Amino acid sequence: MCFCTVRHRTEPEKPSHRRRQRSQPTAVATPKTIGAGEIEAAITRLAAAIAARHGLPAPVLFLGIANGGIELARRLAQRLGGRAGTLDVSFHRDDIGRHPIPKEFAPTQIHGDVHGATIILVDDVLFSGRTIKAALDELFDHGRPTKVELAVLVDRGGRRLPIAADYSGVTLNAKENEKVVVSLDGTNPKQDVVRVEPAGTATRSSAI
Repeated sequence: MCFCTVRHRTEPEKPSHRRRQRSQPTAVATPKTIGAGEIEAAITRLAAAIAARHGLPAPVLFLGIANGGIELARRLAQRLGGRAGTLDVSFHRDDIGRHPIPKEFAPTQIHGDVHGATIILVDDVLFSGRTIKAALDELFDHGRPTKVELAVLVDRGGRRLPIAADYSGVTLNAKENEKVVVSLDGTNPKQDVVRVEPAGTATRSSAI
């Protein structure tokens, strides 16, 4: 009788699927910057487009939406020979309960009669459209203009309301977890800057 040893072929251990899985990295927004030169070119494009439609001097009233649109409205009016004013939308915002009126808010100042006028609303950033809706509510509290247009420095997309800009200087595809922060220096335009930052780090943003 032969006693034979039978050797069983063992299959190599397959790596566990669980071991091969790696944690997915969290998407982090990358800071981006638009400098003074590109901002100047964007404002020049805005002014040229408005002049092409309305002529020079532009027979329009530029109303900067406080606070981000005030300086841009002033610059456009200066270039095009129009009048500039300020529109405070604080009391028409639909999120006033979550975002109280800031201490540095600028009150509405309209230098001229709104009734029958051509108005260009001016803001630094267009996002969801809610700020523009609030601006229209504030504007029509003061009269009934013949026409209202919208000029923005940055259109970042992400609309929540059926609102579009008639004139835009820069178009960005900012993510939902990013904020667009605009700083226009009233005394030194060379200090102008637009930053796209992760939402948790921005100090001032036109998010609505």
